[in-house]
Amino acid sequence: MSAILSADDLNDFISPGVACIKPVETLPAALPPTSDLEHEVILDGQQSASANAGPAQISLTDCLACSGCVTSAEAVLVSLQSHAELLNVLDSAPALQITQQDGRFRVQGLENPDSKLFVASVSPQTRASLAAVAGRGVSERDAGRMITQLLMGPEGLRAGGRWNNGFTWVVDTNTAREACLVLGAEEALDPTGKVAKPILTSSCPGWVCYAEKTHPHVLPHISKVKSPQALMGTLLKTTLSRVLGIPPDRIWHLAVMPCFDKKLEASREELTDAVWNGNGQPGRGVRDVDCVITSKEILMLTESRNIDFFGLPKAPIPASSQTPFPDPAIQRFLFSRRPRNTQSDPLAGTSGGNLYYTLKYVSARHPGSKIETVRGRNADVVEYTVTSEAGEPVFKAARYYGFRNIQNLVRKLKPAKQSRLPGARPAGARRPAGKQAGLEYAYVEVMACPGGCTNGGGQIKVDDPVVVERKGFESKPGPQEQKQWLAQVDEAYFSAEDSDMDSETDGEISAVVIGGDLAQNGSDTVDGISPSYIRDTLAHWASITDVEAEKLVYTSYREVVSDVGKDKGANGTERVVQLAGKIGGGW
Repeated sequence: MSAILSADDLNDFISPGVACIKPVETLPAALPPTSDLEHEVILDGQQSASANAGPAQISLTDCLACSGCVTSAEAVLVSLQSHAELLNVLDSAPALQITQQDGRFRVQGLENPDSKLFVASVSPQTRASLAAVAGRGVSERDAGRMITQLLMGPEGLRAGGRWNNGFTWVVDTNTAREACLVLGAEEALDPTGKVAKPILTSSCPGWVCYAEKTHPHVLPHISKVKSPQALMGTLLKTTLSRVLGIPPDRIWHLAVMPCFDKKLEASREELTDAVWNGNGQPGRGVRDVDCVITSKEILMLTESRNIDFFGLPKAPIPASSQTPFPDPAIQRFLFSRRPRNTQSDPLAGTSGGNLYYTLKYVSARHPGSKIETVRGRNADVVEYTVTSEAGEPVFKAARYYGFRNIQNLVRKLKPAKQSRLPGARPAGARRPAGKQAGLEYAYVEVMACPGGCTNGGGQIKVDDPVVVERKGFESKPGPQEQKQWLAQVDEAYFSAEDSDMDSETDGEISAVVIGGDLAQNGSDTVDGISPSYIRDTLAHWASITDVEAEKLVYTSYREVVSDVGKDKGANGTERVVQLAGKIGGGW
């Protein structure tokens, strides 16, 4: 398990502390029999001398099953997801090789049952974090190329290890994000109401975990669209498995993300081949994302192989050294160059721009409309209204970042309790006269981390040794330095140009890139993304994999009930082993 998942480094959850927010119930020890009539009088505010029990002991089993808090400590469920495990898998056997002959793709090395086909996806927030650390004019695009060189290039992972293995493809999660944006906008305007309004975004696993464990009443409101990480995992596993004719467990997918909780998302039973390759129901199976590492772990990975990350080339991998993706249409989708409008506009935020694109999508359907913004009680709560040309409100939405704000959001959505008294009104929060229950929003973007995903728990922090050394801080950075550091990461994120996971535009790859651009120059483009192109790509994906589109792009959620204090039928050690070995579910 990664060393960074330690008790003093858990800062991507409810509060910066690590204290359990749910007190442990301890029963007082039985008092010894006494024959005297002495009594101890305790005044208000005083503590009994006999009540000073030792610190409560919380077992790993209790922590995993508890529904009281949501922290990165729960990553014990996914202890195999770390940079160390990545290196172990790379060194386990020679990688599968893809060859092309007469237009047909063949897989070499299948006779070795331990051989894998390695593919990776990288988030823009990770590239921004590493670009900020590199400094000296290194852009998000440069950082993306350096990550690609690390995973694919001759000076990266291929330069060492037992088998000199590397990744066959490294893709940008922005491509999957574009599909998620279109699907999310269409879901928000779906008249059938498959998801209860207001729709709450689902791309933040910390928020989803919190809802499943503590506020199941909001689950009908959570968007069923997969996150970009999950959608990319399903796309890669299904396409490569069906087109190449190999089992999904021979494909090993690494995701590089800004958040520890993405490791939890990858372990969900809803995101395995049991859904798309089985009976359609969540269950144990081959995960769509095998391993998630964070921005911090990229540097730990390079340190483990004695590689200077900041010395890696900032040039793209030559097209002659790349393996074409086995499906031309999916290749165009994954590797074509196209503008990242949603990522370059600060109004979109740093978490993928779900809300921003939905607002643009609604506005495009109402010519002459405009988007009005009203700041809430703090910078992480913002309300948006799309008003028609006549000034009438058409669509209302909001953004809630940070668990403190999220708690206020879910409280407003809590249904009123039915009174047991006959004829009594339902009990609930008092509302002003004429004020409707719940929220008037149609769509809410929810993120656990204040400030969004560029401030994720897996990002490189201002007080990390690598930042202190490269920035030349003479003392421990304080709040002002922290604020400036986050501004630098955000600046790198918003400075993104075209797709960072590009290649040299020559030869066969060049034709694919140009084809990808031409395919999106339709008249229905919204903020640089063509919904018709996305829909056509998803339809093609479903056809080549022979899987229903709904199984590919949508997911589900369920209430997680705590079993702390209940008879578990197994001793503590056995239960920990069961939980740690369980693939998905449970959280």
